Amino acid sequence: MARWYIIHAYSGFENKVKESILSEAERMGLSQLVEDVQVPHETITEVKRGKKVQVERKTMPGYVLAKLALNDDVYHLIKNTPKVTGFLGASGKPQAISETEAARYFGAAEAAAAAPRKHINIDYEIGDSVKVLDGPFASFNGVVEELDFDKNRVKVSVSIFGRATPVELDFEHVELSK
Repeated sequence: MARWYIIHAYSGFENKVKESILSEAERMGLSQLVEDVQVPHETITEVKRGKKVQVERKTMPGYVLAKLALNDDVYHLIKNTPKVTGFLGASGKPQAISETEAARYFGAAEAAAAAPRKHINIDYEIGDSVKVLDGPFASFNGVVEELDFDKNRVKVSVSIFGRATPVELDFEHVELSK
């Protein structure tokens, strides 16, 4: 019976490890014992140079999840895969996780895929000079006063008729002044 295991891999090489495990299992005739190999990830929206960009981010950097019918051959296949440091578990012994726990790792990724989480990385902070890109204050310059990550809003102090006026905008409507 196949169970989920967490495999520790070099950070940044998770997808390469996944491909290596699958191709080596195919080559060795162990495909029926290696049911699934996944790199948990989520899709987030980042603002770069004033443009929204969809980016895939690993939710468990340095780890790969594999559904394996573990025997000696499969164990050695995984341990001998380049960029793999071993299984997660006490004293290096593979420790299976429950289907519920595995689903939780994938549930976050699947929920993010179904409705991408509104998490935006920004390249400005409080006190920075910014330029408004959109809306009635487009092309105005101002200074960032507050950042509200829950609402993805920024409060910018812009000069209107010589007076500093606070304006609340979406993160993507503002970019760092050059």
